[in-house]
Amino acid sequence: MAPAMMDAVVFKGVREVAVERRPVPAVLKPTDIVVKVKYSGLCGSELHVYRGLEASGGTDFITGHEFTGTVTEIGSDIKTVSVGDAVVCPFTISCGNCFYCKLDLSSRCIESSCFGYPGLDGGQAEYVRIPFADSSVFKSPEGIKEQNLVLMADIFPTGYFAAHNGFTRLPPQQTHAAVAVVIGCGPVGICALVAALQYKPQRIFAVDSVPARLEQAAALGATPINFTSEDVKAVVSAATDGRGADVVLEIVGLSRALETAFSIVRPFGVVSSVGVHNGEMPLSAMEGYDKNIQLQMGRCPVRSVFPQALAVLKENQENLECLTKNIMPLSQAPEAFKKFDNMEVQKIVFEVGK
Repeated sequence: MAPAMMDAVVFKGVREVAVERRPVPAVLKPTDIVVKVKYSGLCGSELHVYRGLEASGGTDFITGHEFTGTVTEIGSDIKTVSVGDAVVCPFTISCGNCFYCKLDLSSRCIESSCFGYPGLDGGQAEYVRIPFADSSVFKSPEGIKEQNLVLMADIFPTGYFAAHNGFTRLPPQQTHAAVAVVIGCGPVGICALVAALQYKPQRIFAVDSVPARLEQAAALGATPINFTSEDVKAVVSAATDGRGADVVLEIVGLSRALETAFSIVRPFGVVSSVGVHNGEMPLSAMEGYDKNIQLQMGRCPVRSVFPQALAVLKENQENLECLTKNIMPLSQAPEAFKKFDNMEVQKIVFEVGK
């Protein structure tokens, strides 16, 4: 039987989180489950709210949208999981019945909510309630370390989605001859790079300003470009006889990063953007027209791409353990947010209950 109270990370305001005692959630609807959390990731998109760059809609909600754990309670309508099952949950819930869910576009479900925002408490806590569980959660697959499985809640499928959208829009015969660029080598960028390398492009560049991140990208097989000391457009132009990149994956979520993507992509090239943006589109309609840019943007439908992304992650666990090696207890969440905010670590995973 679950206890009455639990530890949870709570957003208090700009650059302020606290670990508080909160009531353990319970099943509220027949389609709910409750999960005892084992691991919970700290995601870069949470920094948008933490830094005050994105309106959260309030304070005092439980943070976190990347988590794994064990089912402790199920609603009366639940058919796909049982108490005791180990599960991982996408960062957004999906009803399974709406127009978008039936098209396998789960990120635009009309009932969708993101964990870790007002209205749906997140998984940086000892327990979490999951609505629409039958059409949201997955049983934990065999052969993957549980702390690595946290990546499947959001950032690895998102990186996979970026790469898939970029490379599959090229004619198949052009894929192996392609020159690709990944803008942003944070956790999602590293995931996108790993996924992009599965397409075996002729060359792939990785753009960032943090030396440690560029070193990680280089170790994976990318040519690093530090945008603080190198001209990104000039480097890409020199590598492509002046054409520009065939595929650009924009991961950062800043207007200047998207502007760079538009400037370095070749005519009829592909810009695939999964960064969470909060600024204006730095491209005029005429510029897009003149370059015939193919543009794909938006939130990854994790549930829809989960099986394909999982297959890639299974083959690349060693290359991704750089993202899950920094494990901290939930009690140190305020310190963890500060370290992550200052880019002292690539990513942090909380081991809950430790």
